[in-house]
Amino acid sequence: MSWIREGELTIIERFCGNIIKAGPMPKHVAFIMDGNRRYAQKCHVERQQGHSQGFDKLAQTLRWCLNLGIREVTVYAFSIENFKRSKEEVDGLMDLARQKFSRLLEEQENLKKHGVCIRVLGDLPLLPLDIQELIAQAVLATRNYNKCFLNVCFAYTSRHEISNAVREMAWGVEQGLLEPSDVSESLLDKCLYTNNSPDPDLLIRTSGEVRLSDFLLWQTSHSCLVFQSVLWPEYSFWNLCEAILRFQMNYSALQKARDSYMEERRRQQMERDQAYVTKKLQQEGFASHGDSQRRWTLLQKCTAMREERIQGFLQALEHKREDFFERLCTVSA
Repeated sequence: MSWIREGELTIIERFCGNIIKAGPMPKHVAFIMDGNRRYAQKCHVERQQGHSQGFDKLAQTLRWCLNLGIREVTVYAFSIENFKRSKEEVDGLMDLARQKFSRLLEEQENLKKHGVCIRVLGDLPLLPLDIQELIAQAVLATRNYNKCFLNVCFAYTSRHEISNAVREMAWGVEQGLLEPSDVSESLLDKCLYTNNSPDPDLLIRTSGEVRLSDFLLWQTSHSCLVFQSVLWPEYSFWNLCEAILRFQMNYSALQKARDSYMEERRRQQMERDQAYVTKKLQQEGFASHGDSQRRWTLLQKCTAMREERIQGFLQALEHKREDFFERLCTVSA
């Protein structure tokens, strides 16, 4: 099965899709694709068949998202916690990953046609080396496509991602790229695996479970969360439409909360900068209020220097991540 199933919507699906698109649409949708094992049990087939059916449903869902104009999709494919499952099941999932990433490399023309950029997010060194190599080839082969984006969270948990982001900032301070005062929520955002993506507008979990299971905990603080009872392999276009309608019903409140949060974050950064300037003025022998022109000059200089340090750090971090993939491709060659 292809990563993106060809085919258009039916007449009734297209008609309903056009009605839905008249309202605010999510630009980024995340899926917790839950229920593959229960589906296999329900259908009296092997667990591996349930996982395979789940991948087929992902391909179909990506097609629906493209038809609806949703340009970015993030999926929870394999949690670090899944390594605790039986060896038979884990080995089966790794075999499925080998098969699907190999297939992805065979259909680059289709990905190029749709402009699909594939990103794989997680602690990839936890995976077998041959799967790491396949992932690296897929990521590098599609990194310049920008019509739509598929983020596959593999060997991932959100707490692990946040811990890694903190380690990256600590590395930046150790390397002299950052000052300790540069560390902030905003910088942590940029150190996450998802740093190239906007936060999800809508997160959907199937199978009736009402929890996030350590998925995108940082990124979904202002997302619309929709929990649906349908098992993932049985997911339909109409289930997706229902989730989007719930997003539209809550859009104004979500947007207001997100704008308020961003404004508060900007205010806190300004307060930190002003505190730094006040301390600097006192060191220079000025009164705490200082000369207004001198205060403004220092504030501008403080902001510019911080942004320069952060940009240099982020470029070094991006280079480090790209180097990881390029080394893997060199090994596989």
